[in-house]
Amino acid sequence: MINEFVGNSTMPACAIVLAGDLILDVPEPDHWLAGLAPLLEQADLAIGHLEVPHTLRGSERAGDVPAPGADPAALAALRRAGFDAVTLAGNHIADRGPEGIEDTLAALADAGIAACGAGANLADARRPAMLSLGRRTAALLSYNCVGPEMSWADEERAGCAYLPLATADGRPVTPLAPIDRLTGAAREILESDIAAVRDAADLVIVALHKGIVHTPAVLAPYERPVAHAAIDAGADIVVGHHAHIVRGIEIYRERPIFHGLGNGCVVTRALAPDQAHPGRAAWARRRKELFGFVPDPAYELAPFHPEAVNAMLARVTWEPDGAVRAGILPVRVEPPGRPVAATGARAADVVAYVTSITAMGGLPPISFSPTRDMWTVQ
Repeated sequence: MINEFVGNSTMPACAIVLAGDLILDVPEPDHWLAGLAPLLEQADLAIGHLEVPHTLRGSERAGDVPAPGADPAALAALRRAGFDAVTLAGNHIADRGPEGIEDTLAALADAGIAACGAGANLADARRPAMLSLGRRTAALLSYNCVGPEMSWADEERAGCAYLPLATADGRPVTPLAPIDRLTGAAREILESDIAAVRDAADLVIVALHKGIVHTPAVLAPYERPVAHAAIDAGADIVVGHHAHIVRGIEIYRERPIFHGLGNGCVVTRALAPDQAHPGRAAWARRRKELFGFVPDPAYELAPFHPEAVNAMLARVTWEPDGAVRAGILPVRVEPPGRPVAATGARAADVVAYVTSITAMGGLPPISFSPTRDMWTVQ
């Protein structure tokens, strides 16, 4: 497992680009990533969230609707596109058991991509990725907030790092039991892990797999408290993913929180109703009942909420004095699921959408101003 990335930036300020969920389980991964590559290549450090295990081994594990294993060879395409590091703590990374996690970490290491958030045991899963840029170092931490509990690592079991949040009725944290509040145990994990890296890192980035899937704008009751807890514990940047649709942006204590980055690049046939796997097919057929929408058939590889075509990458400028300046790089998802950099009127539409859902989600109002390198949050 690679927990280190060494860049060669000598710039006075560093550009960090962060993407949401990445799923590459169809052929030609370079093609699907090519629309993002120019945005990633501008960054001194590019980070995404790898959603599914990349393995040809393992057996399917019960829990959430299980994702199939993707081809480990696809991970090299992430490096070619410009990704330097990925987070792994999510609800599907353990869907192919310990072999899936082992093979994913090995393929990432072979590709030269740093990773954190999953491992052979809980200590490995909570170990940060240390990302060096010139004379400065960023620490990256990754946590699953949404379950299922079978995906969580323990002292002996492979899995992902997690924050033990609370459900309203005390049931286990699964998609069937809505999560509604931050716990003291979750706060203690954030405080302990961030304190452990704070002396060695000039910047701390915390990635949270959180939120309500396939639903525009809405934040669950726990989302702002857990993101604020990470900042209070010493994080400089907090990013969320999992919902497969972007969420609003918040500036808290002069630090940015991207509550949901949506899809970075998700191209898969695992969400189609006409497939052999009965559980995945049944879930796809019930999509309208569960979430109130029918996907546009043109998006056969990305059958998400119609508003998910409005996508973004987070872009943060890390100044020499430690200040962070936040913004976005607008992205448009084109049929059948390929993300591309948005320009002109399309970029303005994405910016307007993010501005709108920030307010709709009950967050303090924000605005953006276009600059040479991003749309900067005001």
